[in-house]
Order: sequence, then C-alpha cells, then structure tokens
Amino acid sequence: MSAATPVTFHFDPTCPWAWMTSRWLGDEVEPHRDLDVTWAVMSLYYLNETRDIPAGYREMLTERQNLSGAVVAARAKYGDKVVKPLYDAIGTRLHPQGRQDLDTILEEAFAEVGVEPVSLEEIRSDEVQEALRAGTQAVIDKVGDDVGTPTIDIAGAAFFGPVVTPAPKGEAALNLWDGSVLVAGVPGFYEIKRSRTVGPQFD
Repeated sequence: MSAATPVTFHFDPTCPWAWMTSRWLGDEVEPHRDLDVTWAVMSLYYLNETRDIPAGYREMLTERQNLSGAVVAARAKYGDKVVKPLYDAIGTRLHPQGRQDLDTILEEAFAEVGVEPVSLEEIRSDEVQEALRAGTQAVIDKVGDDVGTPTIDIAGAAFFGPVVTPAPKGEAALNLWDGSVLVAGVPGFYEIKRSRTVGPQFD
C-alpha cells in the first residue's frame, strides 16, 4: 500500500476564508482521500505587522490575536491532537455563528474539547508568540509574503488557497481537491486568480 499523502493546512482561526477551506478539506476531502493532514497555526497579525493596512483591519487582528495564541498554547500543553478540535470549536462560534465575545468563545471551545483552558499569560508568553511568528514565517517561506491563509502544502508543493465560497461538497469537493493536487505538482506553476464578487457564505 502507498503511504498517505502528507498535507499541511496553515490557518489563522480569525480568517473566514481559511475556515471555509478547512471545512472543504477536513469534512469533504479527508474522509475520501488517503491524507495525513497536519493543522498548523499562523498569525495574520504577525503577517501584517509591518504592512500598510486599514486601521480597522489592524484593530480586528489585534483583538483576535489571542485566538491563534490560544491554539498554539494548547498545542504546547496538550499536543497536536487538540489543534483541529479546538479550531473547529472556535471557528464554529466565530464564523457561522458570527459571535464577537472572544473570551467566552475561548472558554466554551476549551470546554467542548474537554481540556482546561490556557491562561492569558500562557497565550502571551514569549514561547507562544515566537511559535506564532515561526508558523507565520513557514507560510511566507512556502508561498511568499504577499499571500497568507489559507495555505495548503501537498507533499512539499504549497499554494495559497483555494479560496472558495461556499465550501464545495461531495463530488465537487473531491474534484477541486484532485485538481489542486495536479496544479500543485506542476513545476513553475504560480497563479490562478479572479476577483471575489461575494463574501464568505457559511452553511
């Protein structure tokens, strides 16, 4: 039997586009393809730290930085197995439910996953922040600093995206995956893009 295809999905819990791509990969593709998926946290706050971005966007990233920090702190405390369930629990409340009560979201998410919540001191520790910077740099190293999350690495070939709304299901989801694998495997291939005309559409 051939080995499972290694896949790394780089995400910031804040990003609604990464959320939909993660639903496509985790819910629709992974059960039907032989994949070994690693869920890796990055930080949109650090990605945009030196960029000229709108003040409102920077404020939002600053407010939500603790979400990615909490997942990294939990990974350090409980291991990799907690990353995807915690992302699911946080993202469901933040994106489809549209909630803004970040402290309560984290409290409920840790309770849903069944582990003790990490402290603010742990989230803001040098170790966690350096891990977030490293996770962000890993994305930049793979796809450049003009893109971010979602980023998918398929057996060492990485690309930004796919950015989709709504997340495809069933055969359409698998067709998108198979096409992504083919595109990722073409040396020298860089970009497919068109302007987004609608915002995130959650189920």
